[in-house]
Amino acid sequence: MKPLFVVALALGLASCSAPQDDSLFPLAKGHRWHYDITTEWEHKVVEHEPRIIETLGSDSLDSGRAWRRRSDSGIEYWLRSDAAGIYRVASKSELDEAPLPDKEPRFVLKAPVAVGTTWRATTTAYLLRRRQEFPPEIRHSHPAVPMNYTIEALGEKLATRAGNFENCVRVKGVAALRLFADPVVGWKDMALTTTEWYCPGAGLVKLLREEPAESTFLTGGKLTMELVDFH
Repeated sequence: MKPLFVVALALGLASCSAPQDDSLFPLAKGHRWHYDITTEWEHKVVEHEPRIIETLGSDSLDSGRAWRRRSDSGIEYWLRSDAAGIYRVASKSELDEAPLPDKEPRFVLKAPVAVGTTWRATTTAYLLRRRQEFPPEIRHSHPAVPMNYTIEALGEKLATRAGNFENCVRVKGVAALRLFADPVVGWKDMALTTTEWYCPGAGLVKLLREEPAESTFLTGGKLTMELVDFH
């Protein structure tokens, strides 16, 4: 996978040129990913949700051209690919009239694609919830926290319902959110962990998000997003 990404950069993939289909995060128009999202809550409840993401081509933003992706959750993203890596520059929800530019680039993969490459982006608690209070979601009451990402491995093999993949890149993100766990433990740094696998030609093949609570006041869980179809 690493050589494919390096070749793509060497060919000069600027934000207005079409990325190669065998890149680690395809951006060109016409791709569609079907994912299954499985959420396993600490109270033994398991939920499934489908997710479809598609690429819609290149748009002109105030900051220049960028590649647009749309999720059936109602969110759209604009990304660029250049010598710095692949990164998001704007996003838009169904409530927004126009794309909202990111204050700084939000990397998907930072160059060089090599073990040890690191970057930082903000995150929030997607799974941690209060057991008794309303609204239960922690993200509604606590600010975003920094997550530190590291490319941990290259050349990994991965088996999914969409098929078997090789030469994949594994990225891990680690953050902590300080919360009041319960009267016995008191305040505690709650771990937020993300592991992502990017494979040649398919892009993001699997994502694992872990937010354990193990608290009488809070509950958490694990979310797995797995590719089931891609074209």
